[in-house]
Amino acid sequence: MATAPELLPPRPPWRRLPRLENGEHLDQKTFHARYAEMPKSVKAELIGGTVYLMASPLHPLHGRHHSRLMGWLEVYSASTPGTDVFDNTSAILGDDSEPQADGCLFIRPVFGGQTRFQAEGWLVGAPELIVEVASSSESYDLYEKREDYERYGVREYVVYAARQERVYWWVRRGERYEEAQPGTDGVCRSEMFPGLWLDAVALVQADGGKMHEVLRHGLATPEHAAFVAKLETARKRV
Repeated sequence: MATAPELLPPRPPWRRLPRLENGEHLDQKTFHARYAEMPKSVKAELIGGTVYLMASPLHPLHGRHHSRLMGWLEVYSASTPGTDVFDNTSAILGDDSEPQADGCLFIRPVFGGQTRFQAEGWLVGAPELIVEVASSSESYDLYEKREDYERYGVREYVVYAARQERVYWWVRRGERYEEAQPGTDGVCRSEMFPGLWLDAVALVQADGGKMHEVLRHGLATPEHAAFVAKLETARKRV
């Protein structure tokens, strides 16, 4: 005669972690776990230990300039083996910092870059260059976030401030950021990524054609060719 199956104790109810709240002060591991359970429509960042939620819809002005900047970075990366571009990707910078930048350009780890990927696949370390489109987020993109990027070693930080219609480009020299100025031709030139040229006026006007024309001139320079060769040499040494 068959015996009755053993009765298992009731399964304890699954407890969700608390929702993230704007302005909370958290460490990176707690933030990361709670962010993973937030709705996918919510963008959250941890800057200097403080939570910033960006849940409102994005204005078309933001989307237009974001797309222009990402296309600009993609063209550069495609012409520069050993580099890569991420769009809206979280990066773990430290115990109190996990930003989700609009875009980043970085040197791949096997080519000597300063980032790495942990076992779960998350990006760890400071990308060499980060870009942000600041509209509603301008109040902290230009201040708290800039301070975090400076502190954790992001080499260059580019912000398009939509309300001001202005491009900010900071370069980390030593331990501090200095604001780089465009040349007499109005073109901003990266120090970290030779050949990465940006026509600031073209970006303000969302003129992708002009942006790519200026970038092509940068990619044709001897400095860019030397940088590509340098990256290839670094890979061979790994």
